[in-house]
Amino acid sequence: MRFQNLIHVSGAVMLSVLSLSTAHDTVYGATGGEPAAVAQVDIAPCLAATSADDMDKASSACAEVIDNEKTAKADLIKALIARGALLARHDQIDRAIADDSRALQLDPALADIFNARGELWLKKGDKPKAVQDFGAALKIDPNHEKAKANHKAMARELERIGAQMAVAGKPSFNCRTTARAVEKAICGNRELADLDREIFASNARVIREAQNAGQARALQREQDDFIARRNAGYGRPGYDLKKAMQERLKRLNGADGY
Repeated sequence: MRFQNLIHVSGAVMLSVLSLSTAHDTVYGATGGEPAAVAQVDIAPCLAATSADDMDKASSACAEVIDNEKTAKADLIKALIARGALLARHDQIDRAIADDSRALQLDPALADIFNARGELWLKKGDKPKAVQDFGAALKIDPNHEKAKANHKAMARELERIGAQMAVAGKPSFNCRTTARAVEKAICGNRELADLDREIFASNARVIREAQNAGQARALQREQDDFIARRNAGYGRPGYDLKKAMQERLKRLNGADGY
């Protein structure tokens, strides 16, 4: 009986040893020695699909790489950048920004990706974030040509927007000193104030571009006549101040809007 028990115990131990040996062989190889190499995630199908602009294949091939915890960091960054570029080409802007952002979290020294994400922010209409990314690209690489051009263009645009905001809702004249009812009405309405300022600026432009002094004087007389009609017509039945100002601006800017 004791012998039989010993046989059962020995068998259990043997099974345990065999199990451990199997596990050991799985990790270290059947012959022992160095650990067996962990199978690497194949990034090639993802890169091939994105390069071929194949959204269907890239969707699965890149997901297998990006969502795999065993993917090497360098390969993960490559897959994110490749998929982000593909998504951007297909106007999936938010998803492209997400991939670029994750790549930048993994490697914040990617000037090209900061610039690429800046261009995506620009497509979304988020100009401050675009400028921020272009600036980040230039901090990494001061000679980055695309980032320099983008940053310069956006800096000018933001400056122009800032100037517009500074005068938004303000007409071409001083509201504090005006006495005419029509001018007070313009001062009290942001849309009319903006129209007045645009008319003033457009009139100045057409006079500046006049071919000679005589033409310039004629253009100014036309503007003076409009102001006189506006002052006289305001408050009378049927007179539409906004419509009159819009028509004057259209005449100044021409059919092409300039």
